[in-house]
Amino acid sequence: MAPIQVGALLYDWQVLDVAGPFDLLSSVSKPILEYANSHITTIGQHLVDKAPEFEFHHIGETMEPITLLTSNFKVLPTVLVDDCPELDILVIGGTIPETHKFSEKFADFIRHHAKANKLIFTTCTGASHLASTGVLDGRNATVNNVEYGWIVKNFPKVNWSKDKKWVIDGNIWTGSGASSAMDMIAHYIKERWGLDMMIAAAKNLDFEPRDIDGMYYTVFPKRYDAQGKQVSTNDLS
Repeated sequence: MAPIQVGALLYDWQVLDVAGPFDLLSSVSKPILEYANSHITTIGQHLVDKAPEFEFHHIGETMEPITLLTSNFKVLPTVLVDDCPELDILVIGGTIPETHKFSEKFADFIRHHAKANKLIFTTCTGASHLASTGVLDGRNATVNNVEYGWIVKNFPKVNWSKDKKWVIDGNIWTGSGASSAMDMIAHYIKERWGLDMMIAAAKNLDFEPRDIDGMYYTVFPKRYDAQGKQVSTNDLS
């Protein structure tokens, strides 16, 4: 099976907005699960056998490094926007919504991807950047709650809400914040490959996702020791 093509446009997004989703997807990939299976007995070869493979693309308008919004991280593009292969998944991270504006080249890239009904994940204020292209007009979405009022006012054609940690509208998944995006990606993994694959991916990061309402300890099956005492749901044995 051909690798799943995953990409993010490079501009000054917050580090975790893209690094988190990319890392969690990587954690469910065949190479990572093959390695983990040699250390974590609860993963099993059956999960390795059905694990996907990914190719990740950091898409630039030039090949110059981009300094991200937080932590002084710099990212080198791996491909120019003009040369990027057709993506299966596009991740749109968030930066300062009041000042961010996509170039026409990036905006056209997003519109082309959306028109092909390919999957889009936005994280944090990334939904406002997607809204600026017109792709979210008439769609349901959420966004970072700190900037919620400004974004609703400036992009009134979108059906915004903030009562859930993420919103799914067809091929577009919008997450309300950087950590919520990790929860959202975990549930995408569950939907596409099953709960056992979600748990295997999360084990690699010692991570337990919340549910769509932001509640902890409702996603993984509860575990108990021989005395009936509840123990960590994320068994790393």
